[in-house]
Amino acid sequence: MDNLNSSVTNKTFVRPEYFYISGFSGIAYVKYYFIFLFFTYIIAVFGNSLVLFMILIERNLHIPKYIGIFNLALADFGETNALIPTLMKTFLFDSQYISYNACLANMFFVFFFTSVQSLTLVVLAYDRFIAICSPLRYYAIVNNSIMSAALMGVWSFCTVLIGTTVALITRLSFCKTNEVKSYFCDHGPIYTIACNDNIINSVMAKICNVLLIYVPLIAITVSYLGILLALCKITTWAGRLKALMTCSSHLLVVGTFFLPLLSTYIAALTFTLRPNARIISNSLSSAIPPMVNPIIYVINTKEFKDFIMKMVKQKSELMVHSLAK
Repeated sequence: MDNLNSSVTNKTFVRPEYFYISGFSGIAYVKYYFIFLFFTYIIAVFGNSLVLFMILIERNLHIPKYIGIFNLALADFGETNALIPTLMKTFLFDSQYISYNACLANMFFVFFFTSVQSLTLVVLAYDRFIAICSPLRYYAIVNNSIMSAALMGVWSFCTVLIGTTVALITRLSFCKTNEVKSYFCDHGPIYTIACNDNIINSVMAKICNVLLIYVPLIAITVSYLGILLALCKITTWAGRLKALMTCSSHLLVVGTFFLPLLSTYIAALTFTLRPNARIISNSLSSAIPPMVNPIIYVINTKEFKDFIMKMVKQKSELMVHSLAK
């Protein structure tokens, strides 16, 4: 691992031909974790594909809220396919090596889709805020065009921010080791093993954390404080509960996305977190939300349940009709 098979562009700059992903090395019973990841992948791909399919073909779901949910499902689908197949390749073929360019591509897509998830949750929080605080003006403030423009802005912003962050890796020289102590081509473990100045990479990592974790979480919290104030103006508890239930799916998805991340950060700050424990917790934080999100929306959303029941009824009628013949 330390004997780099590299291309040297000058006496000081070394770019490795490959990186060695050592994240799951030495973890007991790791094969059972990979089996768990495999089922996570199947559920996430099927669940998000189902949500995308339902929103695409059901015209009643072509409204701002479901455009946001479609975007979230698309980001979940993308992140799952960017992350888990690479992990499964490591398990199935015992191959922990990844080429330099493939590593940068893996880094970009994992962080890009995760960033889109985070900012889409902010857009959906804004949608819920307007729906509850200004219900009579909802379709004037939040329509399909505005929601689509906001989500296009999310994708553009994430492309520029993550693209810049990943591109800056190419200025780093790796003359000591090519071992990445993570479960994928993680930005932090890669820039910290560089031999030359990595201050700009460290700054970009901090900027990404602030813009993609802390700012979205603060924005969502502020929006729900506004929602709580609006609920206080509703005279009956039944009315308050009915309004709050329209936010239940979004709140569960927000908790699924942010709580594992915050728990890992708090654990790392309060006591020494072993590398293997950090890697397992971080990988779960990335793998679980794309699997759980479609389940939350299908179970908690009447329109999705009605659509599924309609499809099941149509299939049953077709079967009965074919048997009758």
